[in-house]
Amino acid sequence: MPMVDKAARWRVLWRGIRVVSVMSLLIAGLVACDDRPWNDPYPRDTATSNTLYSSFGERPKHLDPARSYTVNENTFIAQIYEPPLQYHFLHRPYQLIPLALAEMPRVRFYDAAGEPLPDDAPAAAIARSEYELHVRPGTRYQPHPALARDAEGAPRYLDLEPGALAGIDTLGDFAEHGTRELVAADFAYQIKRLAAPWLHSPINGVMGEHILGFAALGERLEAADPEQARARVALLRDTEFEGVEVLDRYRLRITLEGKYPQFSYWLAMPFFAPIPWEAEAFYAQPGMRERNLMLDWYPVGTGPYMLTENNPNLRMVLERNPNFHGERYPDSGMPGDRAAGILDDAGAPLPFIDRVVYSLEKESIPRWNKFLQGYYDFSGISSDAFDQAVRVDASGRPMLTETLEARGVELMTAVEPTIFFMGFNMLDPVIGGEGQRARLLRRAISIAVDMEEFISIFLNGRGVVAQSPLPPGIFGHRTGEAGINPFVYRWEAGRAVRRSLDEARTLMVQAGYPGGRDRDTGRALTLNYEAVATGPDDRARLNWLRKQFAKLGIELVIRSTDYNRFQDKIRNGTGQIFFWGWNADYPDPENFLFLLYGPNGRVEHQGENSVNYTNPEFDRLFERMRNLEDGPERQALIDRMVEIARTDAPWIWGFHPRAFSLYHRWYHNAYPNQMANNTLKYRRIDPALRAELRRAWNQPVLWPLGAAAAVLLALLLPAWWLVRRRERSRAL
Repeated sequence: MPMVDKAARWRVLWRGIRVVSVMSLLIAGLVACDDRPWNDPYPRDTATSNTLYSSFGERPKHLDPARSYTVNENTFIAQIYEPPLQYHFLHRPYQLIPLALAEMPRVRFYDAAGEPLPDDAPAAAIARSEYELHVRPGTRYQPHPALARDAEGAPRYLDLEPGALAGIDTLGDFAEHGTRELVAADFAYQIKRLAAPWLHSPINGVMGEHILGFAALGERLEAADPEQARARVALLRDTEFEGVEVLDRYRLRITLEGKYPQFSYWLAMPFFAPIPWEAEAFYAQPGMRERNLMLDWYPVGTGPYMLTENNPNLRMVLERNPNFHGERYPDSGMPGDRAAGILDDAGAPLPFIDRVVYSLEKESIPRWNKFLQGYYDFSGISSDAFDQAVRVDASGRPMLTETLEARGVELMTAVEPTIFFMGFNMLDPVIGGEGQRARLLRRAISIAVDMEEFISIFLNGRGVVAQSPLPPGIFGHRTGEAGINPFVYRWEAGRAVRRSLDEARTLMVQAGYPGGRDRDTGRALTLNYEAVATGPDDRARLNWLRKQFAKLGIELVIRSTDYNRFQDKIRNGTGQIFFWGWNADYPDPENFLFLLYGPNGRVEHQGENSVNYTNPEFDRLFERMRNLEDGPERQALIDRMVEIARTDAPWIWGFHPRAFSLYHRWYHNAYPNQMANNTLKYRRIDPALRAELRRAWNQPVLWPLGAAAAVLLALLLPAWWLVRRRERSRAL
């Protein structure tokens, strides 16, 4: 028995010593292998590769340019597809320049008799507008199996036999990929796809109002058999309509009804990007959709990048298109751009980056931590991380925290072409209408609801108070004293100062609601706010809003509901007060002022005028303004329209959000462009510097391992000493 006990004790001690030894060797080995951070989430051979790393939080639903209409989808497709035009990366105000075209479209006007008109002809005289597009020769599509051809020149994969897709799961599983030149007919094919009822393009209705014969084309395509996908491709190819005419290999003519200057902006959106008909015919074959082989999953474009991996539950990968036609970094910008280094790459070939990896991040904290570790090259700032990133100086200017400044992180801010506002339903008998009583009530509330405070509390200061429907950067927007809403602000000491609550209460008296009570009935004024509320942050915001109305003695009743019910209330005009927002489709004042145009009323016309505002003078001016070129005449009309809207106060003008983004010192050409989505090609990184800083920022913390080894050793040594002592005593 003593011999067994002795052997067991030695085995335990020996195992403990071995554990301590292994831990010591492990620590020493890890210290020696310091060429790459332990927590690096990327493969070892990519440490110094020319790869940009970013993230996405929501799976893109549509990657088909005829259907996509969201920011998260444009993150990908705008790098892959090339519409006719694009926005100049650096010039402000925003300027359209050719992209897939060799030159800007040639626009001609004609009267009802078909006679040509001068460029300055009044809009009323113009019966149709013709846009002639000249496609850049030599542009080729990315490699794709749909464009592969056999030795005789016939498409290799457009007529696959049953069973030919066995073992095929991705496009890379096809043995051959091909390409071909972009031609004018590809643009015509895509425009006809916008009219196809089975694609449900979000701009189908808008284009039906402007492109000649577009709506009729959609009606003709209704007859297509929904079960015959390949037949629908042939139908689109063979069908012609008067609004689009292919003139030759590189020239296309688009005809519009009347005059519509904003059409040029639509030509800069992915909706008008060409696709080869072969791609749709390829994806229309049996068995493709079951393998997620479709245009909504794998785009086919001519842009600088192509999507090589689409795994929305893990990552999306863009890689350089080897067939890209080439483009150069701009050689001109705005004053100060050259001194700031924004023009250091002037004339250099694009794109700079070879590969872009977007990793799925559903939570903001992991995304933020990976940015701090250098594993994401740039980042937005969530509310949770704002205090770690930004501090505000005495003048209210946002600055980086000392920690981020020490790491060389840069802060970029830009006011977005967006407005968020609080709308009054103008059909409501209490808060709406053209009467002076309701108008004074709306103005009083506009003063009481302190948007500066809202921006400070709920947006971390990331916003600019709106004085009109037009955001900064949009033609017609006024700055300084000329730009303030005089019914809500005074101009004092060179800045806008919100009018006092005493003035708002005076307006309440004039409106017949002294102290918030109806003078005629003696009842307290109660108003309803339509809300889509989901969590604690919403409760805090709604409580704040109640307090704003309470300043005037008004009881605000919050009517929370789900989003669908909320939409029904807006659609039917049963809501009273609500919060709304609008993001620019294109940088033109028409795209904001039409939100107050009477014939766009939501209830009567199903338009985007969500408050159902109507003013005959405003509507007449809008109809003149929308077809004018930017200039003094248009500015004068806009000034008068804004004055009318401020007087009637159908909105509390709200705020324009300010975008905050961060980027590391190795990330170059970070320049805010709130209209362009295809800016990835301008970005440049320094992979060597990134790898060096990643190592410095992610040094392993080894002392806990050493401490654990020391504690274990401290526990083993007394046991070893007791065993030795007992053995010696027995020997005696």
